Amino acid sequence: MGEENHSVRVEIFDESYNLRGSDEAYIQRLAKLVDAKMRAIAQHASTVDAHRLAVLAALNIADDYYQLLRRFEGIESEYSIRAGQLERALDSALKEAMAETRRTG
Repeated sequence: MGEENHSVRVEIFDESYNLRGSDEAYIQRLAKLVDAKMRAIAQHASTVDAHRLAVLAALNIADDYYQLLRRFEGIESEYSIRAGQLERALDSALKEAMAETRRTG
């Protein structure tokens, strides 16, 4: 069975929230990330409206996510190309080895 969910109290931008989850440390890390994003945006934004700051923080986090996703997809594509090259090289080496075995064997 899965891990039991517990109530975790977090503070984000001076507001307390009770969240449920099985990994309290992970939930705390997520809350700290959101809090830090909101505070960073608040320093540069002309608004102090927490709702607007939360939306801006969510957009900022979504942008971070999509940038990482694009990088991952690029790396994944590079590995796929390289794997194809290695597969062809291995097939060629195996064919040569089999041909050599037939000639000498």
